[in-house]
Amino acid sequence: MAIASNNSQEQVSGGGVPMYVGIAPSQIVAVNPTQAELADLGVNLKTAPEYKVTLSDKEYQKITFWVKHVGPDFITRFDILMMPTIRVSKDGSKSMWTNSRGQISWSDTDPSTKYDWYNGEGVRKAYVGEDTLLNFIKAWANVSNGGDCYLETIDKIVTGDVSELKQLIEALTENKVRLLMGVKDEKYQTIYTKHFGRLKPQRNDLFIKELNGDYGAFNAEYNADLVLRRWEPAVITPDAESASPVAASADQAPW
Repeated sequence: MAIASNNSQEQVSGGGVPMYVGIAPSQIVAVNPTQAELADLGVNLKTAPEYKVTLSDKEYQKITFWVKHVGPDFITRFDILMMPTIRVSKDGSKSMWTNSRGQISWSDTDPSTKYDWYNGEGVRKAYVGEDTLLNFIKAWANVSNGGDCYLETIDKIVTGDVSELKQLIEALTENKVRLLMGVKDEKYQTIYTKHFGRLKPQRNDLFIKELNGDYGAFNAEYNADLVLRRWEPAVITPDAESASPVAASADQAPW
């Protein structure tokens, strides 16, 4: 007989992969990795990852960042969906704009000609998903207000060439970004992408402000205090009918 037993009070594997809720200061360890690169990170996939997805008959490029947290130790990912198409409002009257500072604005014309706060350097119309990518990079790279934040190869990134982003991974190995973890459908670890937090200062109020905004809902289960902890499924209370004893059948033992 050979049984690798553990004390009953110890939590061991067997109940599924641990998932977490709350804000986790995380290191970015990969972007659009290959199957072999994922294996090096301890993530084993049966097939090579696919970085294109079709939603509502539209093809998007997935920019997938893998993130690592230590204490508790876990690795997970989040996707930013992008398209090589300028983002416009639903009625087509305005476009999304950006500039060399990574500022985002919706306008029918160059925002720097309309707003004093909007820097006029490098102004151009922005691609679908570019606002999320830039907001993430500003928090991860800890870019100061007014500091440069632009990608030289954005035209390639939106079509799947993430070479410039891989260079950022190498350049920012010591940097961390605060990410809000959630659990979707009681099965999947997920990350909130409407707001990314800097390591300092720790502004949980900015997460809360975005979560409470008109378009900031997080389609996942998370904890109100945003403190990082292991997720536990909600306790299901049986109703009176299902909780009532059932008579044993002829082939059932009565204990």
